Amino acid sequence: MKPNLRKLMPGLLFAFFLSLSGITGPLQSYAAPLDTPPDKAVQGANRDLKVIPGGQTIGVKVKSAGVLVVGHHLIEVSQQSKLSPGENSGLLPGDLMISIDGVKLDEVSKVAELVERAGKAHKPLAIVYKRAGKEHTAKLTPAYDRNDKVWRLGLYIRDSAAGVGTLTFYAPDQGVYGALGHVITDMNTGTPIVVGSGHIVQSSVTSISKSQDGDPGEKRAHFLKESQVLGNVESNTDFGIFGKMTRNPEHSLYQKPIPVAMSDEVKEGPAQILTVVDGQQVERFNVEIIHVARQDTPATKGMVLRITDSRLIDKTGGIVQGMSGSPIVQNGRLVGAVTHVFVNDPKSGYGCFIEWMLQDSGVAGQEHTLPYNLKAV
Repeated sequence: MKPNLRKLMPGLLFAFFLSLSGITGPLQSYAAPLDTPPDKAVQGANRDLKVIPGGQTIGVKVKSAGVLVVGHHLIEVSQQSKLSPGENSGLLPGDLMISIDGVKLDEVSKVAELVERAGKAHKPLAIVYKRAGKEHTAKLTPAYDRNDKVWRLGLYIRDSAAGVGTLTFYAPDQGVYGALGHVITDMNTGTPIVVGSGHIVQSSVTSISKSQDGDPGEKRAHFLKESQVLGNVESNTDFGIFGKMTRNPEHSLYQKPIPVAMSDEVKEGPAQILTVVDGQQVERFNVEIIHVARQDTPATKGMVLRITDSRLIDKTGGIVQGMSGSPIVQNGRLVGAVTHVFVNDPKSGYGCFIEWMLQDSGVAGQEHTLPYNLKAV
């Protein structure tokens, strides 16, 4: 994971690199006795769920469902004048461009072709874009860059992102997985990436930059050239990425599913996390869950955990980037995933409950109603 992919928050650091908003997958249905209230039936079915904990380091590649505006730049149109048609039109960093003149944008390369055509014809472009989930239209006329001899919009744009994280679980009965434990956002704008397509692959940890107070570390890893795609990426929510997977990946510590714990079953006390610190070998490390939040509806900060395993502290200094999504197992049950590290205390961090990840993946029913590739054009 490259250092410039870090996302800082006051007092916290995401233990990954990117982060998106909630997309809920199809829900599993459950049969129940006629005299059992629906919410109790779903609750009971969820408590019987079993999945295979992960811990493997994975490479993630995603393409957005459009082209994301990540900044403005000025075009020198004359010796005395510079301008940005994109900025003047009202387009802002974080806006997702869906189409130009009716042409759907699924590749950055399409933008340059449409801009060149409109520029030569001296015609304005109609750009449909999304902001805060609502569609808008901007009109702008490309400007000619006298230095590079091309027509431009005065925008920096991106349509893809890549990085390293950790697989949380695989549900063999449903053929789906969950990973990361938190949303992927664009590294420049902080905007959740609306996934158009993507996939996860095997990755190998090559080295660790240790966490220190005020300076969280990171896993350094590379995508294996010979590795096959493990699964696709269908959604990116507050609780991670989710998609289809056909088999339990290699290097798993578990060959069979284990029970999961609902949020109200997680207790303060000893637990373990599963993660990789060297190569592809998943290992168990001791932690202490020191606080459990009582959540009736999904929320990202479900528990506070502290690393107590001297082996992990010696190797990483605590929680590092790339560790997010590492499964948390307590008393033989999967209870959650590591999500954040405290910058000023890297031995401690947040975890989310596995219950919310299972809901977003479509494996569990819902008990509650839920209130690089930078290019200048």
